[in-house]
Amino acid sequence: MEASTLAITILWSFLFVYSILGSLDFGAGFWGMVYGKNKHTNASVIANRFLSPTWEITNVFFVILVVALVTFFPFATTMLGSLLLVPVGLGLILLTIRTTFMVFAHHAQKFKNILRITSGITGLMIPALLVSILPITLGGFIEFENGYPQLHYGNLFKDPTLYMHVAFGLSTELFISSVFLMDYAKEADDWSAFQTYRSHALWLGPVSIIVAVLTIAAMPQEAGWIVNKIQANPDWFIVSLIFFLVGYGFLFVKRYKEYRGHPRPAVILIMLQYGAAIYAYGSAHLPYLVYPHLTVEEGFTNPTIFYQLLVVYGIGFAILIPGFILFWKLFLKDRRYLKQE
Repeated sequence: MEASTLAITILWSFLFVYSILGSLDFGAGFWGMVYGKNKHTNASVIANRFLSPTWEITNVFFVILVVALVTFFPFATTMLGSLLLVPVGLGLILLTIRTTFMVFAHHAQKFKNILRITSGITGLMIPALLVSILPITLGGFIEFENGYPQLHYGNLFKDPTLYMHVAFGLSTELFISSVFLMDYAKEADDWSAFQTYRSHALWLGPVSIIVAVLTIAAMPQEAGWIVNKIQANPDWFIVSLIFFLVGYGFLFVKRYKEYRGHPRPAVILIMLQYGAAIYAYGSAHLPYLVYPHLTVEEGFTNPTIFYQLLVVYGIGFAILIPGFILFWKLFLKDRRYLKQE
């Protein structure tokens, strides 16, 4: 495998991890807001209990993703920085606001309601801004003026592909988070929250698949190159659909008591579903970072520097992974935390 291909595969893997963690993080914030004052279910309690320690982990992977992009593809940063300044800049501002409230709200109870609302609203707006990057890279919205790339926001905002990408991102976020929080509620033996999140997962699953198909159908004529590639190589998308059908089926399995739903295998299979779809989409997007102006090879760093960077990343993850394992045991498996009053 060429160094540039390995680099984009690693970067795409970081993107996949962040997309999953972001879906859980931002989705939990949204559900926490929706059920914040609902006394008939503990869905908000479960969402906030998960959200409280995990937003820091999500931010860690966001930093890793950005640093990997800049170090692996330094010659792409000029164009990407110009084109993505508005969506990424607004996303960072909202992320800063959200993080500030997360930090200080635990030390001042009077900010509790503001935190819930801020977390919920930004839980939709930040993913929407980040997902809006994808249609920009497909072509048709960029022109060079005096040698500098210009993004035509008017054309972008008029094109339905932008709104379909946003709808796909939000439906995916809410579906993944509802299935995961269903499993989290089961671990905490909170069956009212379990039933609440199961009911959302049941309708969000089919909606996310329908929206995904419509998103591909709504792509502009200039994006025909990637649509043709997807149609020519549908195997991994079919595998993704199979993962979804089997995982979705586990939501109907009666395991014990009167409750239906076997969330743990459902969570695993749904994540495999999106993993297969993301890598299939990434493969179809090659060799372009931004069509047709920037390829992976053109933005790539020197191979020697890349392999040196891999060593640094390996050392970094060797330090981080034990911390992630400890985090998992403390906040996602320890019943003293899960069942706290």
